[in-house]
Amino acid sequence: MMWELVRQDPLTGFVSLQEEMNRLFSGFWGRSVRRGAADGLLWTPSIDVEESQDEVVVKAELPGMDRDGITLQVHADTLTISGERRRESETKDKTTHLVERAYGRFQRVIGLPAGVEGSRATASYEQGVLTIRLPKAEQAKPKEIAIDVK
Repeated sequence: MMWELVRQDPLTGFVSLQEEMNRLFSGFWGRSVRRGAADGLLWTPSIDVEESQDEVVVKAELPGMDRDGITLQVHADTLTISGERRRESETKDKTTHLVERAYGRFQRVIGLPAGVEGSRATASYEQGVLTIRLPKAEQAKPKEIAIDVK
């Protein structure tokens, strides 16, 4: 029987443990921020999707963003929300001690139920919350059928 010697870094387990703890606490506090290799902090806005008989409503938290920095696209059965949140310009006479807010590009792709009329979608942006209303087509709405009694 031949034995193979494998060199192992004793800190490898601690790095994965730290990543797992970061993921756990990010989910617990409702923050969707993660580290990226090149960009530092990456972020994904939190969303809510609600459906009623007449429409689908998507709400996305986009605090600190300009309306011009947000792009919406509806294609077939998907809604894509994308944009970029930029960090305020730094000045040379200030020292930054802590940065917890994440900046950079984001993209969320949300699957939509069949029968949504994307061409009639409307969007509003108020107090950092983007609200997109996607009305359903008449044929997609539930119909009540009368029962004849004989």
